[in-house]
Amino acid sequence: MNYRLIAFVLGEVALIVGALLCVPLFMAVGFHEPNSSIIGFCTAIGICLALGIFGVAVRPPKNKRDLRPSSGFATCGMFWIFISLIGAVPYCVSGNIPSFVDALFETVSGFTTTGASILSNVEAMPKSMLFWRALTQWIGGMGVLVFVIAILPRNSKMSTALAKAEIPGPQFDKLVSKLRFTSQILYAIYIAMTLILVGLLCACKMPVFDSFCHAFSTASTGGFSVKNASIAAYNSVSIEAILTVFMMLFAVNFNIYYLLIIRHTLKALKNEEFLTLISIYLIVVAAIVIDLVASKTYNGGDSVRYAAFNVASMMSTTGFGTADFTKWPVLTQVLLLMVMCIGGSAGSTAGGMKVSRAIILTKSSYINLKKTLSPRSVYSVKLDKKPVGEDTVSGVHSFLVLYVLIIVASTVLVSIERVAEGGFSQFETNFSAVIACFNNIGPGIGAVGPNGNYGGYGILAKLVLSLDMLLGRLEILPILLILHKNSWKRI
Repeated sequence: MNYRLIAFVLGEVALIVGALLCVPLFMAVGFHEPNSSIIGFCTAIGICLALGIFGVAVRPPKNKRDLRPSSGFATCGMFWIFISLIGAVPYCVSGNIPSFVDALFETVSGFTTTGASILSNVEAMPKSMLFWRALTQWIGGMGVLVFVIAILPRNSKMSTALAKAEIPGPQFDKLVSKLRFTSQILYAIYIAMTLILVGLLCACKMPVFDSFCHAFSTASTGGFSVKNASIAAYNSVSIEAILTVFMMLFAVNFNIYYLLIIRHTLKALKNEEFLTLISIYLIVVAAIVIDLVASKTYNGGDSVRYAAFNVASMMSTTGFGTADFTKWPVLTQVLLLMVMCIGGSAGSTAGGMKVSRAIILTKSSYINLKKTLSPRSVYSVKLDKKPVGEDTVSGVHSFLVLYVLIIVASTVLVSIERVAEGGFSQFETNFSAVIACFNNIGPGIGAVGPNGNYGGYGILAKLVLSLDMLLGRLEILPILLILHKNSWKRI
């Protein structure tokens, strides 16, 4: 581990986070909010400035800025924990969220684009704090380190090591030869789509402040809202339709948009992961519509409206709500849990296991079955008609094992605490809370459904769920490798 390099990059990240904190600070001043909010943001900015100065002071020479892949993963995990701790300072110091554990939970939920909240009355929060909540999601959506790579020149090996750890998916691909230009292209697409969404929401008569906050949450597939009732508060079919489309757009691999920009339209539209994502969405929406109509929960029109929005919300792992689906038929809830776990595409802002992993797992399982029937035959897993490397297939299987083990262990830990305290002892609540946090979705089933929150959990459960959110956003390895001694060996 190159400790001077880590301190230097940490300083850069701190300065960028500090600069971003200035936006809600100016809002707090402009809206004449209580001094406590201003002090909260100033405290966090001061910490970022101090760390930034320290990082610049220990900057290593350019010929000593290499980073091993394992160290890159561990460093990425450490940085995400750091920005979560810093991001919690304004909430805690201002007194808007007095408990630091609660503030940390809310911040981790923001940066990891989970959208799980401990707040029971969101609308009572100052506008600057609501904007910071939304901004943390937007920052975390595309990735903090990807942003650093996009705006600051650096060693290509180090950039690749950090980007591999932060960009989700079973395989790491660059759009162009230089990673910095890839990061700039991704952020340009991200910003452009966000601004288009802001304009459309404003055109639907959503207030400008609300439009920016909801656009940030949608772009990052995070789901924080400025209303207690989430999107249901607006009771607008046009707003729901626009958000439904954009939630699915942000769940698509951003490489698809680059292919469209360079006019490789046919290649983009034939992408196997993209076609599978749309197919799953349409099939699940159709099944839920039939179930809702058959159970007489809604009429035909309302069934289509609520199914289309909520399936998009769950599959993209955004977590916006327009209805309390915990009161829907059991089959519908099971289907929603299924799409929660699958999630969106690799290379998108969505969470979950990722559609590409589901495809690889399905194909490799089918090939193993065929090999059992015909041992001498040679088969290979293919994605977009190209063979997938054995290392990638093995990595996907390892990911699934860790995925299941973490969910089981987390459910046990959360349940132990709640049984001891005598609340939230229902299995469906605790299990869905873990599923929702680990897959970066937000709302679960039971007491943590669309109309509930995570405030009833104790300190241990909130810390476990916060760790799950980080594990889910960084896809396990960067957090686990922090604990491995080889990641910290000096080079």
